[in-house]
Amino acid sequence: MANNKKNPKNKKPKFSPYWIYGGVIAIFLAMQLFNGSSFQDAKPTTPSQFMEYLKSGDVEKVEIVNRREAKVYLTKEAQEKEIHKKSKPTSILPSATRLPNYKFEFGDLQNFEDEISDVVSSENLSPKPKIEYKTEQNLWGDFLIGLLPFILLIGVWIFIMRRMSSGGGGGAGGQIFNIGKSRAKLFDENTEVKTTFKDVAGLEGAKEEVQEIVDFLKNPDKYTSLGGKIPKGALLVGSPGTGKTLLAKAVAGEAKVPFFSLSGSDFVEMFVGVGASRVRDLFKQAKEKSPSIIFIDEIDAIGRARGKSNFSGSNDERENTLNQLLTEMDGFGTNTNVIVLAATNRADVLDKALMRAGRFDRQIFVDLPDVRERKEIFEVHLRPLKKSQDLDLDFLSKQTPGFSGADIANVCNEAALIAARNGKKEVDKQDFLDAVDRIIGGLEKKNKIVTPDEKKAIAYHEAGHATVSWMLEHAAPLVKVTIVPRGRSLGAAWYLPEERLIVRPEQMLDEMCAALGGRAAEKVMFNKISTGALSDLEKVTKQARAMVTVYGLSDKIGNLTYYDSSGESEYGFTKPYSEQTAELIDKEISDIIEKQYARAIKLLEDNKDKLIELAEVLLEKEVIFKDNLEKIFGERSFNKEERELLDK
Repeated sequence: MANNKKNPKNKKPKFSPYWIYGGVIAIFLAMQLFNGSSFQDAKPTTPSQFMEYLKSGDVEKVEIVNRREAKVYLTKEAQEKEIHKKSKPTSILPSATRLPNYKFEFGDLQNFEDEISDVVSSENLSPKPKIEYKTEQNLWGDFLIGLLPFILLIGVWIFIMRRMSSGGGGGAGGQIFNIGKSRAKLFDENTEVKTTFKDVAGLEGAKEEVQEIVDFLKNPDKYTSLGGKIPKGALLVGSPGTGKTLLAKAVAGEAKVPFFSLSGSDFVEMFVGVGASRVRDLFKQAKEKSPSIIFIDEIDAIGRARGKSNFSGSNDERENTLNQLLTEMDGFGTNTNVIVLAATNRADVLDKALMRAGRFDRQIFVDLPDVRERKEIFEVHLRPLKKSQDLDLDFLSKQTPGFSGADIANVCNEAALIAARNGKKEVDKQDFLDAVDRIIGGLEKKNKIVTPDEKKAIAYHEAGHATVSWMLEHAAPLVKVTIVPRGRSLGAAWYLPEERLIVRPEQMLDEMCAALGGRAAEKVMFNKISTGALSDLEKVTKQARAMVTVYGLSDKIGNLTYYDSSGESEYGFTKPYSEQTAELIDKEISDIIEKQYARAIKLLEDNKDKLIELAEVLLEKEVIFKDNLEKIFGERSFNKEERELLDK
């Protein structure tokens, strides 16, 4: 029982400066309330009743206060009368002076004095009542009223200053005195970070690199004993959603050292010099708590390349912040044990001085996951879901080429929502397929008004895509075709592209031909074309331009590229080729596209009856799959690997 008793010391109230403020206010109020007649209880009366008392000779003295109030003092004999029994004055506080019996207010003083004189002379009162004049002032009240505006101003000023200087105030105006302080969030032994490397699926190469960084800080002697130096920085580079920030969280959870996390935009402020000040403060804190890690997410917010011509003025705040960051990173001693991690998906725009060895010694590329890594990512995100027992993870990983880790997490979440919407008890394969369709194509719009002619044109357009892609060796194999409107499109076809590291010209041409199959089908069937091929034309034009100007796959242009991977074009606003070359490029792009368009028309004309049959099935069912095409066209078997992929 003794252990359950609370410590009596803890019950003591904490001292607060507001107690002093309250005490001072209470004293002033007491002095105001206890001043003068605040607690005198003279019986109120009226001027007419007073005149009756005066005529009866009951009045001994009349005291006129501030020329507007009269206080009446009765004679001793009058106080004994029955009519005046209740007029005896009372007071909460003892008083050495006599208190009035009655009080009342009157109008004009001169008229009041004349009325008293008339009554005294007409009644021949003896002795005559005394008339005294008195002026009362509430000195403390007047003093407080005069002081009140100053008290309010000082109170508001103190309140604002405390809010501005407090660490918890938000926004730029909330921390005037701390505006140069770092906004980094500190994770240390007192802050639990639950993310570990077990939660990071795939990314084997990147994970190995960051694990080594953690090991540097845990066992520095293992590496420095041979004369080596601990790397000063590592830059995580990759597409959005690939897991750069997740890797940093895992480092924070595994390192067990102080971990400072902030975004590149946290350095940026409207005030000049604030960014550089925050950089200095950040590195000062990190050095004091070394060994430690600094993580700057989206570092391209402050790390963009400094231009030769400074359009924003000679004192650009972002450049000052970058210069300070460069100085701090290069100013590390070899024994400070502070490592800087940064993440960006725009490594091409970063300043060269920031990327050099000695600042960011390592660049860790976080690529989109492959089939095997996607399976591992699915395993992580499927843990909290109530999934079907026969769910095939290999199938799901092959159905999501080009998906990042964030996309896969979204697929799992959407599948769970779809299953719940349909009243299912567990998430099955169809829910995941619907989720992939939802993410790629958008939400189905079955209530969208489509005329029969438009629906027929859409059916033949999509059937054209399916037919041409089925006939071409290097085109992506078909998964599903639908004429149900989704998102901004009126119809859609899903393919399962082969994951290639290099792409050959014949593969690109087959893909372009398949993309033009929709417009070609409209031309073959109706001898008319429509605006429905906009996205197809956009895709084909980009591919053809890339073939000619980027990859050097055009015989007429030759082995030339006009692509600048550094992002720092030397040509400024001018084209890196002549007008004659520009005409040649335009003509070559047009020739490539028109040649594939004619090829698509030829394929569809040769298989017109099958195209019509497929379109009729599509009009009837609205959604068709690979099995429907196999019934019409027969098995598509260009190579063993593709057949195995389709069988899945």
